[in-house]
Amino acid sequence: MENTTRFAMPAEWARQDWIWIGFPAHADLWEFNLAPAQAQMAAFANAVAETGQQVRLVVRDESAEEAARGLVSGAVALERHPYGDIWLRDTGPLVVPQGDGSRRAQGFGFNGWGGKYLLEGDQETGPSLAKAGDMPYTRADWILEGGAVESDGTGLVVTTEQCLLNPNRNPQLSREQIWSNLQRDLGFSRILWLGEGLAGDHTDGHVDNLARMVAPGTIAIPVTSGADDPNAAVYADARQKARAFGLDVRDVPSPGLIGDEDDAEPASYMNFAICNDVVVVPTYGSPHDEDAVAAIGSLFPERSAVGLRADAVLTGGGSFHCASQHVPLGNRRRKGAS
Repeated sequence: MENTTRFAMPAEWARQDWIWIGFPAHADLWEFNLAPAQAQMAAFANAVAETGQQVRLVVRDESAEEAARGLVSGAVALERHPYGDIWLRDTGPLVVPQGDGSRRAQGFGFNGWGGKYLLEGDQETGPSLAKAGDMPYTRADWILEGGAVESDGTGLVVTTEQCLLNPNRNPQLSREQIWSNLQRDLGFSRILWLGEGLAGDHTDGHVDNLARMVAPGTIAIPVTSGADDPNAAVYADARQKARAFGLDVRDVPSPGLIGDEDDAEPASYMNFAICNDVVVVPTYGSPHDEDAVAAIGSLFPERSAVGLRADAVLTGGGSFHCASQHVPLGNRRRKGAS
């Protein structure tokens, strides 16, 4: 299927109107990590807001709003929305500029990452965010999470077979039908299929933990750090596939083994969030943190790179990119849009 639409999902480094960031609230989900995770997500929001970009911190109720107000600066706006947990990249809509300069919020089915975590509120997150952003919302007739697709703004999408072809998402769809849907709903025209994602990743291999587009035709992929790195084979396979596809591959250190050998955490510096003037890189107390922040900073010379601890956020299964959703700047805003 050839894409004949007049839109395409932009790259994340395209100018953004604002960014939504999720705020941890469920004590029964986060347990003793709730307060540290709240502090780390607030630090993320503050770092972006300090650059002058609009930040909308998403809170779910009065108690979460009160906790957030004590942690963020006055430059961070608070918005109340329904959500099960903070992973707005997957439960929120993907915002796609249209050919006429307007924007639409493209939603998808969501089944808790293949039925693993079905939480009240997650089905309402996308429509609620779209309404607050004054964008028309549509929900596609298949399951897709935002963290499973990566764009360079030229029509290329990068994804993993482990996630998109997993029978726990769309067992009724073939590989060709999934590709057709990506073209129809997000305007893509070319696809790079990577293989497996990170060990311990309950998303079944989201690409935003493995490989990120950093410029048109250029992809960043981790390199192995240490003999006990649980993802050495995964990185090598992704690098081989990207080069065979014709992409320029840039190296970023991996954090190495985080957790136990038999229970590795899906820690990744690749879960960085690209904002207008800053790239926020998650760090984990690894000896490779500083080198990774420097490597990612070199990929975005017009932005500053800031490393922020995300080890508490990681206990929930993701990091800064997973817990945020950016809104690209439209050429023409609808009446009443922020």
